[in-house]
Amino acid sequence: LGLNDRDKAWHDLYRLSLSTGQKTLVRKNTDRVSAWIFDNAAQLRMATRSADNGDTEFLRVDADRFTKIYSCTVLETCSPVRFDKANKQVYVITNQGASRDLIELSLMDPATGATTLVETDPNKRVDLSNAIFSDLTDELLGTVYIDERERVHWRNKAFEADYNWLKSKLGANMQLGFGSHTKDENLWIVNASSDVEPSTTYLFDRKAKKLYFLYKVREKLPREHLAAVQPIRYESSDGLEIPAYLTLPKGVPAKNLPVVILPHGGPWARDAWGYSGLPQFLANRGYAVLQPNFRGSTGYGKKFLDKGNAEWGRKMQDDLTWGVKYLTQKGIADPKRVAIMGGSYGGYATLAGVAYTPDVYAAAVSIVGPSNLLTLLDSIPPYWESFRKTLYARMADPTTPEGKKRLEEMSPLNYAKNIKTPLMIMQGANDPRVNKAESEQIVVALRDRGFPVEYILFPDEGHGFARPVNMMASMAAAEQFLARRLGGRVQEGGTPEALARLKEVTVDVKTVSLPKKAAIGPVGLPKIAAVPAPGLDKYAAKIKLGAQEIALEITSEIKPESGKLIALDTMKSPMGEVKMTAEMDPATLAVSKVTVLQGPVSINVAYADGKASGEMKMAAGAKPVNVDIEGPIFADTAGASQSIASLPFAEGYETYYRNFDMQKQKPGIRKVKVLGSEEVTVPAGTFNTYKVEVTSVEGPEKTTFWVAKKERKAVKMESVMPQMNGAILTAELQK
Repeated sequence: LGLNDRDKAWHDLYRLSLSTGQKTLVRKNTDRVSAWIFDNAAQLRMATRSADNGDTEFLRVDADRFTKIYSCTVLETCSPVRFDKANKQVYVITNQGASRDLIELSLMDPATGATTLVETDPNKRVDLSNAIFSDLTDELLGTVYIDERERVHWRNKAFEADYNWLKSKLGANMQLGFGSHTKDENLWIVNASSDVEPSTTYLFDRKAKKLYFLYKVREKLPREHLAAVQPIRYESSDGLEIPAYLTLPKGVPAKNLPVVILPHGGPWARDAWGYSGLPQFLANRGYAVLQPNFRGSTGYGKKFLDKGNAEWGRKMQDDLTWGVKYLTQKGIADPKRVAIMGGSYGGYATLAGVAYTPDVYAAAVSIVGPSNLLTLLDSIPPYWESFRKTLYARMADPTTPEGKKRLEEMSPLNYAKNIKTPLMIMQGANDPRVNKAESEQIVVALRDRGFPVEYILFPDEGHGFARPVNMMASMAAAEQFLARRLGGRVQEGGTPEALARLKEVTVDVKTVSLPKKAAIGPVGLPKIAAVPAPGLDKYAAKIKLGAQEIALEITSEIKPESGKLIALDTMKSPMGEVKMTAEMDPATLAVSKVTVLQGPVSINVAYADGKASGEMKMAAGAKPVNVDIEGPIFADTAGASQSIASLPFAEGYETYYRNFDMQKQKPGIRKVKVLGSEEVTVPAGTFNTYKVEVTSVEGPEKTTFWVAKKERKAVKMESVMPQMNGAILTAELQK
């Protein structure tokens, strides 16, 4: 079990007892490990690491160290799969090296890292998708490739015979999935699905050659109304062949139809043949639905994937536009009734479609889509740290002038003035991947130029919508919106819950406001009203996420030393101890030096002359810190609560200060605001306090302090942690 409760960016390895729920730390992750690999005897043998340059490294796990045995670049794919039957070599998937385009299956010797080819696509068309193994014998049974349809290449003749028998009984058009099984692998759970069959589940007796029906997924869905999905291919602007899937509505001629272009998310993913709810929903409403696997999609080899690098809003967008042209030339599409709709990257492509090709689409629905690629990359959640270099390589590097310029050019927000297509935007308020500001930036930009835009914000959703009532409300809104613009069918009414929910989440765009931007340059040190008194404070704290709670002990000490004020904060948790030290000017509380110690990790940073300089040391190596911060740092790491409590609070008071994000290696601006006065009782006593809110002007981070008026001390703290899916950290002063 991997948990990132100690370090938000990396997951420590635990052993979890399913019977008691007790977890035991196996290995603390201080080496940028992204995955742990166990052999067939449940022994930890290997790990993968994300290097500082984005490469993936295979590590042999020895008793006292890691040994690097293999690597692939940030633009390649390699991953261990499973140990072989002899438990000596490990199967890996890889497309490492200039000679490999398609992902293939190889065997690796963990002692040396040497590989031997097992199989690549016999048809030389697509990447390896999956390898099927026997849990009974640990042998490789077969391989799976996702081409226009799924292809299975069997190595075990007995399983191949069973597979063919199942196909003869369930239908040649069915795709079969094998689930759990008995230890002797005689009884299997088998799922049969197709483009018009969501899934039917059976129990399969291999020896008796009998099938027992268990259940249907979505059993109330009338299969006879589902539409066939056709694999097609067409050429893009530069002649590149684009694979895609076309779903045509049933019962009407495929001529002059309203069309919805439905780009997938990722974008490093792909659509595949089979049942999918949204295309079927749209086809049922009378739309032809095109799902292009545009360049940059996975599954078609390294070259096809790499053709999407730095092409967001450019040739990747051409691949969608030329799909519209293809359907128009075929007479399928009515060119005046074409919409674009998608989620995540598909939401971005929707915004890019109406910003860069404003004459192509008659309607657009963006779902959790980023509008500004610079702010998107700036708000990467910490648990994506291993993925950061890949994002920079495939999009553009925002830390370079050239990369920043390209990201600006690829951001639909900067071309919002071109938009003339009716647009609906849907967003989850708690989205850790695509912050709601991504949607609200473009909502405000369109509103302020007097262009109508519809905005739906679900306060209880994240990156996508999970609650059934929210799903129903979102689809009801989308079908009504598309019907008004394209003339498709619409179901009147709906469940009372969904209709009520839609009213609740539909936002009056006049009320949308963006966080106040504070330029880093002009922000100086806030004036303090007092100097923190020397002494040691103890806090009982906990992190709560759903039903899970993690207890913490926090101590915070202030002491004068050699003309400086030294703050020392210590946090103890089940995962270990963290010590943070800050050196401050006693006259202004400006931070001049910070040290963080956590196991083998150490951070030493000094702030002087508008620069942050120092070093971050981890077991995987050292990383220099050299960043322009353009001004003094305040309330940073250790002693932050004492510094906040030293401000001249009064009703209505607010100010700004600058701190430094060690993980992102960039300065940030915090806003301090007194919300009011409250009487608060904590284990240390009852206090008359100012309730003070500290927020980031760049992101969703928020911490609330209850500062005792007389004692000038934070007696209670509460922090919302969006990077941990909204976990709440609370701390209370002890006696």
